[in-house]
Amino acid sequence: MKGLIEAIEAEGLKENVPQFNVGDTVKVGYRIIEGGKERIQNFEGVVIAKKNGGIRETFTVRRLSFGVGVERCFPLHSPKVASITVVRAGKVRRAKLYYLRGLTGKAAKIKEDK
Repeated sequence: MKGLIEAIEAEGLKENVPQFNVGDTVKVGYRIIEGGKERIQNFEGVVIAKKNGGIRETFTVRRLSFGVGVERCFPLHSPKVASITVVRAGKVRRAKLYYLRGLTGKAAKIKEDK
C-alpha cells in the first residue's frame, strides 16, 4: 500500500523546481483565472517557511504592501504555480522566520548570502 502512494506522489512532482531556502527572496508567478481569461500574477517576497515534503510541500512568502505585511502560502508542485524565480539568496540561522512578523524597517532586513 505504501509503495502505491509513493508511486502516485512521484507522478505529480514537477521536475524543474528551482532550489531555494528559507530567507531567500523569490518571485512567484501564480496563474489566476478571471472569467474566461487566464493571467499570471507575480508575488515577490521573503520565504519565511517551508513545510512537509514530496508532493505536499508548501512554502510561505511574506512581503510588505503599503506598510501592511502580506503572507501567502503556495503549494510547490501545484499546476497553478507558473514560475518561481530566486531574486536574492538570504543568510539566516533559523528554519522558520516567523519573528519577522513583529519587525519593521531595517530590523526586518535579511543579510545576503555570498
